[in-house]
Amino acid sequence: MNEAMFKIPDHLHATEPVEFTKGSRDQVSLMVTDSPSGQCEHTQFPLLINFLKKGDLLVFNNSRTIPALMIGNIGENRAEVRLSHRVNDSQWRALVLTEEIELGDTIIFSKNLLAVVSEGCENTPLYTLSFSQSGSSLVDVFYQIGKPIHYEYIKKDIPLDAYQTVYGTVPGSVELASAGRPFTWAMLQQLKDAGINIAFLQLHTGLSYFENNLWPNPVQQPELFHVPERTARLVHETKKRGGRIIAVGTTVVRALESAGKNRTIKALNGSTNLYIHQAYNLKVIDGLLTGFHEPEASHLDMLSAFLHPDILKSTYEEALSKQYLWHEFGDINLILAGCL
Repeated sequence: MNEAMFKIPDHLHATEPVEFTKGSRDQVSLMVTDSPSGQCEHTQFPLLINFLKKGDLLVFNNSRTIPALMIGNIGENRAEVRLSHRVNDSQWRALVLTEEIELGDTIIFSKNLLAVVSEGCENTPLYTLSFSQSGSSLVDVFYQIGKPIHYEYIKKDIPLDAYQTVYGTVPGSVELASAGRPFTWAMLQQLKDAGINIAFLQLHTGLSYFENNLWPNPVQQPELFHVPERTARLVHETKKRGGRIIAVGTTVVRALESAGKNRTIKALNGSTNLYIHQAYNLKVIDGLLTGFHEPEASHLDMLSAFLHPDILKSTYEEALSKQYLWHEFGDINLILAGCL
């Protein structure tokens, strides 16, 4: 699937959180897709439970979004910095938008923070920035001076809290892991009461877009992740009972498949550059809850591991005709065999 296959009309870009207009974050639409057939049903997100079964396991990414957009100066030039991913306690790879930039330049953000442009990153427009602070002190300054990363379809300032899931607890993502955003605590409790199990992992998301129609190649965009022992055990037990593993978001797919082995997983703390596409044989995941993705994004390649590309194309055409909304504040798609 590529840019030529569909175009997102301007009115289908979700420009603000749904709770700003409808009162609650769960008031988004849900398209349910049976993965073998491509048959779709159109409903509302609070009715998700109707398409799940007792014994299913939903796996969530509890990474929390940090304010990763900062404004600094290189000499007299303004520099917009968008953090992409952490290298170590004092270094991050980042997109630097400015008129001129050279290795060795110093970016001054505030009296408490500066960064040296220490190296470029091969085959990407990113640079490695070496900051004057490190560890938790560095993250504290990010929170003092940064803002959430947003793109041109967002027309007004939206607070950082809106770029979080209700269960996000581990800071580190530069963009919202958005598939889980519509969940409320009440919905999570409803799922647990119905015998649907819940587990968590962390994968800290990197930048999804580099500007100027440049998109990250996941092979060149490693992301840190952690699969806890409890989550690995629940996956194993669910598989053993014949239950389904449903990833809440493409980040969860990357993490679980990176930790996967012989149809189960092991607890793991590491980094992944796994690229999932049509020819990839899913080892762990049975279904996916996700948003609707841009035609240029590698996320669509991942979806083709769940749906044949022809079926994927037809379901997206249906989503466009039914006026589903795109992006982090948009609507949700459940892709799962036997859900209809």
